[in-house]
Amino acid sequence: MALPVRKTAFIMLGVLAVGAVLYWTFRPQPVPVDLATIGRADLAVTVVDDGKSRIRDVYAVSAPVAGTVRRTPGRVGDKVEAGRTVVARIQPAAPGFLDARTLREAQAALAAANAAVELADAQLREAEVDATFARSELQRVRTLSGRNVISDRTLEEAQATVARAEARVASAQAAIDMRRREQESAEARLIGPEGGELGEVCCVDVRSPVDGEILAIHHESEAVVAAGTPLVEVGDRADLEIVAELLSSDAVRISPGASATIEGWGGPPLEAEVHRVEPAGFTKVSALGIEEQRVNTVLNLRAPPEERRDLGHGYRVIVRVVVEEHGDVPVVPLGALFRQGRDWAVFTVGTDGQAELRPIEVGARDARNTVIQSGLSEGDRVILHPSDRVTEGTVVTER
Repeated sequence: MALPVRKTAFIMLGVLAVGAVLYWTFRPQPVPVDLATIGRADLAVTVVDDGKSRIRDVYAVSAPVAGTVRRTPGRVGDKVEAGRTVVARIQPAAPGFLDARTLREAQAALAAANAAVELADAQLREAEVDATFARSELQRVRTLSGRNVISDRTLEEAQATVARAEARVASAQAAIDMRRREQESAEARLIGPEGGELGEVCCVDVRSPVDGEILAIHHESEAVVAAGTPLVEVGDRADLEIVAELLSSDAVRISPGASATIEGWGGPPLEAEVHRVEPAGFTKVSALGIEEQRVNTVLNLRAPPEERRDLGHGYRVIVRVVVEEHGDVPVVPLGALFRQGRDWAVFTVGTDGQAELRPIEVGARDARNTVIQSGLSEGDRVILHPSDRVTEGTVVTER
């Protein structure tokens, strides 16, 4: 029996409504994406790595003599003046203990010195007796010469004899002085630690060689040191340079005079320039355990000291060195690029809102953009970080 016409119409309307709801529910939805517009900009290719600041000339002050270094009068960071500020005070070491052989040798040397003094004393007395006799003889000869009893030659000989005798007395006096000094030296060799205490007047004051600050103190408390032991380090913080350990593959792209920026030190970016790229590299193990060849690259700061007064010796910094610059070139954000086989590609958005796959050629790049060589034009809109939902022909909408 056929259904009434009205009932059939209601059924058809219901089916159409359900179909419309299903279509609305399951229809393809535009994929929300982030877009960027191709434009022109300046681009600088940089090498970025960690570095550290250091004072160009650090002076290590060492002990000039062996002894006991007293407690350091200064503290790290104290200002010092060249030739005036005392940075260390050393009391020379007391004599050491003598072993049996050295003691016997020193005692024998003292006995010989005593005998030499006695011998020189006797020689002096002998010379003085001869001189006294020669003077008396000269007096008699002068008396006789005044009476014309003897010749002038005899008088001259007597005068010469006196002169020789007085010279022997002077020589004997010098000899006895020398023997006494030898005696004192032999006595000094017998002085042990118990007899070698020295007063404060003997202490050696070590002064700063330059103006600047104390950077490090190796012996804050009293300690026994040998001659040449480093005591303190001083330097002028106004004379700073930056050293960065760059990968050798990056260092070969850098030339002296290249511009650089110092960042991440706790203050505003500082201008710098490359001073020297060292010719020898070294192996360094990274945090991941990978051996890398590194090269020390030294940079001079262009910023005046008043702009970096808080930057000290051995501070960590981030070095950004410019190796290549391009002015007013078309660029595309790196986030839009992806690999299509061996080439680079991007998704552009057409006037119909659909994604279009477009291969491109790129050139130099920095941390954010890369130069477009072909494949894109100014004003094109590209999709940033396209997900796997974006394919050729996908309808997209901007977030």
